[in-house]
Amino acid sequence: MLKVLALVVLAIAVLLGVAQFGPSVPGGKEPSLSDHRPAPEFTGISAWLNSPPLTVANLKGKVVLVQFWTYSCINCLRTLPYVTRWYEQYKDKGFVIIGVHTPEFAFERQTGNVETAIKRFGITYPVALDNQYSTWNAYQNQYWPAEYLIDKSGKIVATQFGEGNYQQMEDAIARLVGDGLPDAKAKDPDLSAIGSPEMYFGAEKNDGAIVSSQDARAGERFFTSPKSVPLDRFALSGTWKLSGDEATLSADDGEIVLRFRAPKVNLVAGSPSPQALLITVDGRPQPSVTVQGSQLYSVYSGAGGEHELRVTVPKAGLSAFTFTFG
Repeated sequence: MLKVLALVVLAIAVLLGVAQFGPSVPGGKEPSLSDHRPAPEFTGISAWLNSPPLTVANLKGKVVLVQFWTYSCINCLRTLPYVTRWYEQYKDKGFVIIGVHTPEFAFERQTGNVETAIKRFGITYPVALDNQYSTWNAYQNQYWPAEYLIDKSGKIVATQFGEGNYQQMEDAIARLVGDGLPDAKAKDPDLSAIGSPEMYFGAEKNDGAIVSSQDARAGERFFTSPKSVPLDRFALSGTWKLSGDEATLSADDGEIVLRFRAPKVNLVAGSPSPQALLITVDGRPQPSVTVQGSQLYSVYSGAGGEHELRVTVPKAGLSAFTFTFG
């Protein structure tokens, strides 16, 4: 989700004499993390999934990739096909992945939700639940996703903040496990068609995403959608309650109108009971989307460019957290 955090900064420091990769995307900054510091210990972990508790000290002698992620983050989810493939490719050669799940939203702190997510995404490597950000802070991390590659002596030798640079990271892993460079070369996906930033619904994170004519402060109120919505803004219709990181429909019959530039739109949302959201894009009906558990839902996939998306919410109880794009 760029997470701010994530999409704007890319850096890889690859070992064995290879230079640092990945200049900042405009608007980002180079990370201050220096190479070859000892890897911090896992700390404050509330639960381990797919594994008994692990320590960095006990993992010495193995090559370890620590990835900070969270299960509703689209930037994180786009890395998973690469990361899970690396695990299957190199796990029998002394390679370990630790997925440090550090939540952005309250629902991501629930162990059952994370267990469901890792089954859905086919994650079989160890996942550590860092609900209090203790390990995040120990690594001085700022990004979702972020990867820290640790050599057999326990030192960090490569980092990757945000998406991309998949081949460089795999080359570094292969060198460390003594496997030689892989024959197949992975290309980073082209995300250039994404022209809209992540947009938050919550009162504390909205940052101007809701149209200026609507009150984005915390509280419950009736919203009326304006005649037009500017690009990279959304508007609410109906009775909604805004809190720190979400907007919840308080009465039946609500609506969200979004103007965006991208070929795909995702909505992070949840509902106490299943309900089908009606979707139109530029006035044309799209497949409905049934929301229940709190997670990321794909609400549009089609042509790129600028569009207007309208989400009709039939029942009270829907909580919306963020729009992300692909």
